[in-house]
Amino acid sequence: MTLSLKEFGYKQAIVIRTDLEMGRGKIAAQVAHAAVSALDDVRKRHRDWAEAWLNEGQCKIVLKVKSEKDLSILEEAARDLGVEANIIRDRGLTQLPPDTATCIGIGPGPTELIDKITRDLKLL
Repeated sequence: MTLSLKEFGYKQAIVIRTDLEMGRGKIAAQVAHAAVSALDDVRKRHRDWAEAWLNEGQCKIVLKVKSEKDLSILEEAARDLGVEANIIRDRGLTQLPPDTATCIGIGPGPTELIDKITRDLKLL
């Protein structure tokens, strides 16, 4: 049985900054960092969310914002709802200066909470 996107009880959102003009490979690496980092924190604080998300098939959505400030706003909104959120900062080895905030991983968590945080964002 395959679930439709609306049937997932848990979801993870990764939100990328578009103002940095990162290459596709750099974006892919940053998304991977965010997904792993966020899951690691959720496993520590909301183990049941992590397990449910993994068992459902790891629903993810990748979205975009225009600035570092937007990432901070999302991080605060997530924390206010009790959802784990991790801003990823680049080490500066390739395209970006060290400590550049590139993206944020939100969740995994209950879909209704993730949607409250990200509902106004556009897909990458």
